[in-house]
Amino acid sequence: MKIYYHLDDFSRLPFAVVTSGTFDGVHLGHQRILTRLKEVAQKYGGETVVITFWPHPRLVLYPDDNSLRLLNTFEEKAELIKEQGIQHLVRIPFTREFSNLSSVEFITKILVETIGTKKLVIGYDHRFGHNREGSFEELKLNGPRYGFDVEEIPRQDVDHVAVSSTKIRHALEQGDIVTANQLLGKPYLLTGRVIKGDKIGRLIGFPTANLEIDSHHKLIPADGIYAVTVLHGNMKFGGMLYIGYRPTIGGSHKSIEVNIFNFDSDIYGETLTLHIHTLIRMDTRFNDLDDLRKQLEHDKQEALRILKIK
Repeated sequence: MKIYYHLDDFSRLPFAVVTSGTFDGVHLGHQRILTRLKEVAQKYGGETVVITFWPHPRLVLYPDDNSLRLLNTFEEKAELIKEQGIQHLVRIPFTREFSNLSSVEFITKILVETIGTKKLVIGYDHRFGHNREGSFEELKLNGPRYGFDVEEIPRQDVDHVAVSSTKIRHALEQGDIVTANQLLGKPYLLTGRVIKGDKIGRLIGFPTANLEIDSHHKLIPADGIYAVTVLHGNMKFGGMLYIGYRPTIGGSHKSIEVNIFNFDSDIYGETLTLHIHTLIRMDTRFNDLDDLRKQLEHDKQEALRILKIK
């Protein structure tokens, strides 16, 4: 998959099959749209194009609203779209100026002149252009004039399990990883750089890699212990993830750290990708480090059971 960070980098295609949206989470509803995109492209011998926006429009339009948390960093989203078999990903920098682009300008300047759209596939209730004025009806009306057809994925196809990024965010905030993963169609991702910690985990027999998450807008699940798989380069390991303030030692800031099973390498400064499978337990304060160590032994056994590691 080719990624384009500016429209100027894109060379107009002879037959582009296009969809657009934020695609936060690339959940089951999004996957239905992308599957249809590929079907249409294969039928007509075209190339698939996903147009997405970064940063998320709400972060630009409502900069004082700090409530939005995203399911993906851009890099995570790009990797998930690539896994769906898409050929071209166009990242449009979302700015105040871009938000003033009318729906007609979006159609003519981007879809037609820049991309070369011949088929447009969108989800139900898709809106675009200044103040979200553009609609499926407008696309149907203007499409033939500009040389492309538009297809809307019906609500019952996209929303057959009431999938929405909002519902997934709520589940993650409650620690309901099982529901979130069902709606995502895959385990929730956390990607971060390994930074130095205070090595307390090592003292009690559970050394951890402390993670600095790539974006402060990334949604971090509820505090607790989770069973995870950890990707380091081309290698995959089991592990358990801790999210919380470490109340047993009077921690003052949120810690995100992972104990990687059967792993002993110096990886400071490197990037890890975690797939979060199940919440083992919520965060708890223990009387002392020895009680914490005993509980972590139980947590590890539970993680090994969940991950089916012997």
